[in-house]
Amino acid sequence: MISTQKNQRQILDKLGIQQLNEMQEAAQLAIHSAKEVVLLSPTGTGKTLAFLLPLIAELSPETSNVQLLIIVPSRELAIQIEQVARNMGTGYTIHAAYGGQSFNTDRQALKKQPAILIGTPGRIADHLRRDTFDTEDIKALVLDEFDKSLEVGFEGEMSEITSLLPAAEKKVLTSATQGVKIPDFVGLEQAVYVNYLHLKNDDLTIKAIISPDKDKLETLVKALHHLGNQPGIIFCNFKDTIARISEHLSDQGIDHGCFYGGMDQIDREVSLLKFRNGTHQLLLATDLAARGIDVPDIQFILHYHLPMRLEEFTHRNGRTARMHKEGTAYVLHWRNERLPEFMPELEEEYLLDNTTREASVWKTIHISAGRKDKISKGDIAGLFFKKGELDKGELGVIEIKNDSAYVAVAAHKAASCVQKLTGSRLKKTKVRLRIE
Repeated sequence: MISTQKNQRQILDKLGIQQLNEMQEAAQLAIHSAKEVVLLSPTGTGKTLAFLLPLIAELSPETSNVQLLIIVPSRELAIQIEQVARNMGTGYTIHAAYGGQSFNTDRQALKKQPAILIGTPGRIADHLRRDTFDTEDIKALVLDEFDKSLEVGFEGEMSEITSLLPAAEKKVLTSATQGVKIPDFVGLEQAVYVNYLHLKNDDLTIKAIISPDKDKLETLVKALHHLGNQPGIIFCNFKDTIARISEHLSDQGIDHGCFYGGMDQIDREVSLLKFRNGTHQLLLATDLAARGIDVPDIQFILHYHLPMRLEEFTHRNGRTARMHKEGTAYVLHWRNERLPEFMPELEEEYLLDNTTREASVWKTIHISAGRKDKISKGDIAGLFFKKGELDKGELGVIEIKNDSAYVAVAAHKAASCVQKLTGSRLKKTKVRLRIE
């Protein structure tokens, strides 16, 4: 075991976390002491760290095969968990496998098997059928947001996966939804339940924004100017609506990104990345963004359309007011619109006319090298500070993917950085740069 109290303290320091919350402490105790754990806790309370800490503590540094398998319903959640696990700095190898990513990329990564494998049910089942990784050392299985995986039709693949893991003695299931039936194929016998779904988020405020017109587009623009330069997600029920709003916001000079199921995987990843690093402060999204995306400090969400069910309303609202930070959920509705029964009594937000949104101070630069080229954030920062001649406050968030990297740079310096740095070397790799 690598997780002495000292090592856990080092991990939390690396993540910038002073102490675990009550749910995380309870989950850690349960996972260490029981073979079957069902962890129920609202969106945004830190479930990923709650199961990663104790399960990574039980990995063996001497084992060269996959030891921990984490199944998730979406590509974005796989990427998020991979990033959290990497940021922990435990020294264990990690890989995320999901649809939309080249199968060859997975195959190469799995030649030297990672200790931690994260993936969507379809892609992991495909690998198991092809015997691209060994299963005899997989001692722990996590079904994260298992109810969402069932909801989107992955029951067959999940059943197949669990049947092919004979050594998986420890099983952890997580969900942010109350009352979900656990399918028989999971094979739980004496599960310990860690249930924190009763907790009310006192940091969340819900308000109404009233549109005088049935077409709410102009009221949306007015609301975004009123809310000013703070990061937020605008939820819509249909991708056609996102296209219409996106076109109108562009005409109004309001920067934003889009995120929905019909987008290419790389476009979805870049859209989230630019939202995380501040290039865009607004994200137009379907319910795909309601769970399993890693964007800290979202100060508001706005329901352009209301979801059909209370569960979706709750999951959307859970994108803001996370981890003891305040946030607001706005319901934008036509004055004569009938609201669903689950809607609470709402205080109205009155929009001011004399406010505006400013353009983002950041732009995102793509670099044509990544983890496979052995480059680090320090290598990239050094290049931008020295050869790119950036001052300290002009370099923002750096994210490194397997075969590329993305850097937030002060908007007024982005073009000059691309010009100065294209053709430079990072380690032994000659790189190309472009503004995303």
